Amino acid sequence: MTRNLENRRVLVVGLGMTGMALTRFLVKKKARVTVTDQRDESQLGTRPGQCRRMGAALELGGHRDRAFTEADLVIISPGVPLTIPPVAAARAAGVPVMGEMELAARYVRTPIVAVTGTNGKTTTTALLGEMLKRSGKKVFVGGNIGDPLIGHVDREEDVDVVVLEVSSFQLDSAERFRPRVGVLLNITPDHLDRYPDFTAYARAKGRLFRNQTEDHIAVLNGEDAAVRTVTRTVRSRRLYFSGRTGTEAGATLSGDRVFIYGEKRPANGTAPPLKEEFDLAGTPFTGQYGRENAAAACLAALSSGARREGVQSALNTFRGLPHRLETVAVLNGVRMVNDSKATNVHAVRCALAAFEAPLVLIMGGRDKGSDFTLLRDAVARQARKVILLGEAAGIIREAFWNVVPMEGAEDMEGAVSAAFRAAVPGDVVLLSPGCASFDMFTDYSHRGEAFRKAVEALS
Repeated sequence: MTRNLENRRVLVVGLGMTGMALTRFLVKKKARVTVTDQRDESQLGTRPGQCRRMGAALELGGHRDRAFTEADLVIISPGVPLTIPPVAAARAAGVPVMGEMELAARYVRTPIVAVTGTNGKTTTTALLGEMLKRSGKKVFVGGNIGDPLIGHVDREEDVDVVVLEVSSFQLDSAERFRPRVGVLLNITPDHLDRYPDFTAYARAKGRLFRNQTEDHIAVLNGEDAAVRTVTRTVRSRRLYFSGRTGTEAGATLSGDRVFIYGEKRPANGTAPPLKEEFDLAGTPFTGQYGRENAAAACLAALSSGARREGVQSALNTFRGLPHRLETVAVLNGVRMVNDSKATNVHAVRCALAAFEAPLVLIMGGRDKGSDFTLLRDAVARQARKVILLGEAAGIIREAFWNVVPMEGAEDMEGAVSAAFRAAVPGDVVLLSPGCASFDMFTDYSHRGEAFRKAVEALS
């Protein structure tokens, strides 16, 4: 049905960036489109008007079961759980329900490289795209990174490779999605406000490989027990970028070098041959987790037709992304770092591990069911003080109560001012919230920009 949408009643759930891209595509396909969103029109800016001009109908201010059960097809945006009652009603009524990525992928005829993981996937996706571009490939980079795949399909762009960042939410609704190369960076507790437990969340990540065959490639973190578990039965060829054993193909990290090894030799379990070597010296990939992400990108790029020179060139010139360990300023010898993208405990741990200098840490926001006690040792070792912000302040305070001095703040400006007062020259003031941003901000980038403005106000 998805190849012929003309005159089909299609319900788009969610009127964000993805919902708008879906609406444009479906209207072009001559579907009868209705868009539904929990928010009312006053909260959606110019988007409702744009939808009406395209010819789509709107149901705003809440979801109505009838719109779901009477549709021929329901397409959900990534942030919409499959478990909400209207979606469950549609499925019970036999109405097909799929995600935007699943629909879009059915129109893609070029190879897809998909990157997922709890942390690091945006940077790894962007780096991988650069490696392929510098190897002479025409590349679309998008998905959860910002530009929905359906937009690429709608624009009918001519590319050699599609590189996608993929979230667990997108994988929840994926049925036939099958990347030629899939990358799983890590799995640590996250989104436990949406999933019943860590096992369910880990299985969602593992869905990336469910439709791969022996002709496809899985790039995996072999040192991550959860990754090993959820990929135990995959049929694709496995390449490990961390925790690789001597007989497994993949990458080994040694200091500032990445060594790439080929497929395992068949005789006597001997080690696979060394194929390539890359230098990370002088690149932003200095910490353990950064080097692992770089190694994963190297494997995925080479598996997708990149040239060695293009891979090394991208490593040498890549300068990271906003809101990810981004140095905003150095004020009186204090380095002010924006890591607003760190929305879970593991991301904060990665951020702490990236610095040797003493830290004043700004944390807080909306809790996602995290166990902040897992940070106690790292905070005790590195943090001079913790500034608490947002709804989760009390939970974090309880987790760190006898570990480090703490101080509360009402807003980002107050948090930055308090952190700067507590710092001394040579310190790092680090915004690494470990929480979602939705208690005070529209998203992590809004939070990061608030940090940037507060730093500018200090100077």
